[in-house]
Amino acid sequence: MNKQEKVSFVINTLKELYPTIPVPLDHQDPYTLLIAVLLSAQCTDKKVNQITPILFARADNPYEMVKMSVEEIREIIRPVGLSPMKAKGIYGLSKMLIEDHHGIVPEDIEILETFPAVGHKTASVVVSQAFGIPAFPVDTHIHRLMYRWNLTNGKNVKQTEKDAKRLFPRNIWNELHLQIIWYGREYSPARGWNLEKDVITKTIGRKSVLENYAKTKKRTR
Repeated sequence: MNKQEKVSFVINTLKELYPTIPVPLDHQDPYTLLIAVLLSAQCTDKKVNQITPILFARADNPYEMVKMSVEEIREIIRPVGLSPMKAKGIYGLSKMLIEDHHGIVPEDIEILETFPAVGHKTASVVVSQAFGIPAFPVDTHIHRLMYRWNLTNGKNVKQTEKDAKRLFPRNIWNELHLQIIWYGREYSPARGWNLEKDVITKTIGRKSVLENYAKTKKRTR
């Protein structure tokens, strides 16, 4: 297959497997999504979804959030990890939203990136999932799979995002990045990977990845 045929194969396979795509993080609006995505850094979505109902019962908007202290926020979110940095970020961005944006989450990646604890990936997730603006947030699953599928050189997430945006049509970025995440979790994880179940990598995978997998399987027999 040439590069374009590989891209079409990925799109069609994922569409078949995930005709409807659930959003991994529970939220009610752009603000609660922003907080949930911030909390998900180096933490599982499952754990975040256990903690956000407790946090949002206390404060599900910036005005209520700043009534709490950073310490109070930290105590609630402690189980998700990195709680000191995340608590400061949640309080700080809530304050900025009130002071600079009338409490409304802006629909602009560059503005979102100026908020405390909000990086490019978080901002991209928010604009794509909350506002439907085409973006291609690259998490560890997408970075791993794009490399396994030989669609990027795997140098860094910035390069992976650039390659994804170049290869895939803009109008499907928002659904496709979620489909790849679900596929990575279900069929092509970092640990406990079974190539026989991973039809995409098995069909179009990078030669060195397939060879390393075969060597590893041989050693464990």
